Amino acid sequence: MRSNIDSIVAFSLLAAAFIAIVATVDAVKLKEKFKWREVEYDWPSQEAKQEAISSGKYVAPNNLPLGLERWRDKLFITVPRWKSGVAASLTFVNISDGSSPLLRPYPNWEANQLPQPNDDGKKAEDGGSPNMLKDNNTIISTFRVRADECDRLWVMDTGLADILGNPTPYAAPSLAIFDLYSDKLIRRHYFPESLLKEDSFFANVIIDAERGDCDNAHAYMPDLGGYQVLVYSFKDDKSWRVKHNFFHFDPLSGDYNIGGINFQWTDGVFGMAVGKRLRDGSRPVFFHAFSSTKEFMVSNRILQNETYSQSPESYYDYKLMGDRGPNSQSSAEFYDAETGIIFYTQVNKDGVGCWNTAKPLTPDTQGLVDSDSDALVFPNDLKVDTEGNLWVLSDRLPMFIFTSLDPAEYNYRILTGHIKDIIKGTPCE
Repeated sequence: MRSNIDSIVAFSLLAAAFIAIVATVDAVKLKEKFKWREVEYDWPSQEAKQEAISSGKYVAPNNLPLGLERWRDKLFITVPRWKSGVAASLTFVNISDGSSPLLRPYPNWEANQLPQPNDDGKKAEDGGSPNMLKDNNTIISTFRVRADECDRLWVMDTGLADILGNPTPYAAPSLAIFDLYSDKLIRRHYFPESLLKEDSFFANVIIDAERGDCDNAHAYMPDLGGYQVLVYSFKDDKSWRVKHNFFHFDPLSGDYNIGGINFQWTDGVFGMAVGKRLRDGSRPVFFHAFSSTKEFMVSNRILQNETYSQSPESYYDYKLMGDRGPNSQSSAEFYDAETGIIFYTQVNKDGVGCWNTAKPLTPDTQGLVDSDSDALVFPNDLKVDTEGNLWVLSDRLPMFIFTSLDPAEYNYRILTGHIKDIIKGTPCE
């Protein structure tokens, strides 16, 4: 009798353990697609690589992937020039590549090389906006890019290199727009110095465009340090700035604890997402400051009206959508038009959140799509592709900035999952 009881207990424990394992496996909804200990590039030759290492143009530990975007079989990956020795700032891999693919510079190697000062010796400290670019194809340092419905790649180039070391401005912040079929530059727009503030910093770009009306596209560039948003009209080739109190950070949400590191940031408006077109033809633009847990919204018609957007009357056109809850600071967000769900990073929770915009925004309506204290330490960027897949890039940025990364570990990952699968069991379903 005793042995039978022991057998039943043992079987029950085994079954419980099996269920726990299955539940754990099922809970991991985002699948690892790519991973790197340190990123490596597809060099034109071994000699070119050795020359870059010898000259300091390539210092492997200083190359940190940050932003991503998918277009057809290409997955674009940005590598900002946080430190010296970044070989190329705008790169791509193919979706079919192996688990740790070589990064290929876009549009080519030459465009990603830091230029030498102009022959006239003009330096940034001489006053005014510098422009040391060899030509408009040159990419100095980009954090995020966006491929629009018209098969164009919009690149927000900060123009600033060695940000954490000896910051060197090579050119004013600008938008470089490429034709993705030909890989040729369509246009480059430099933002006028009058639109910039002393602490201006642009780490994101959001595109408001529709196929069939490509010339009427607009780009929104949140200025996380200047607490403003720059708006660019492709049709008019003109930019202007929009200011609002909601673009500032929340002083109660500037404390971060990530990967065992405690630090404080004061980043303002950062994440933005363009919603579905409404019956009146407008589209809501959702946004939030990085150091904040609140989400806001304004109509794209307000942002696109240069005169009205700068008038006092426009203040009340901005709406508070709600609060995501404690420790829900987020960098990037993305609106999926198919489901009406906004996906957003959860940097303090090592995860990715979701909100079905058909519901009020409260802590209870927020879902945690996935969380992982190893694979999702500092999820930095995310996008939804045309096939209904969510792509997420994590890069352990706080360790990169404040301590150091272990080259023996996998530090950078790109994970993906189909939206219908990853929202199961969440309030977003």
